[in-house]
Amino acid sequence: MTPTTPRTAREVLDRYDEAFRLHDPALLEDLVADECVIEDTSPAPDGARHEGGRACLARWSELAGNRALSFSTEPAEIHGDLAVAPWVLQWGNSEHDRVRGVNLIRIRDGKIVEARGYVKA
Repeated sequence: MTPTTPRTAREVLDRYDEAFRLHDPALLEDLVADECVIEDTSPAPDGARHEGGRACLARWSELAGNRALSFSTEPAEIHGDLAVAPWVLQWGNSEHDRVRGVNLIRIRDGKIVEARGYVKA
């Protein structure tokens, strides 16, 4: 039996984006490391901190499964184990019902270990 090669950072990021685009939280299940930490974009000013794989998966599953939200991604840059991933979140039909942001996502051994989200004010 040959050992499984971990996903590349690009593969992880593509699957992560797909989970939000398709509103399919199941795509996130094997992407989140047990030691994962999220620094969320809200509540302002500092955002909530989610620690541990279960807490991070629950938070992302809540967002990905919410069909009232629409995430659009922009081309991400990957620098080693760090992805710089810009996005737009839309929650209504008005031009004012949106925000631009970026996630800094750290990926090790094919899993997300850290994510810090920031939004434009």
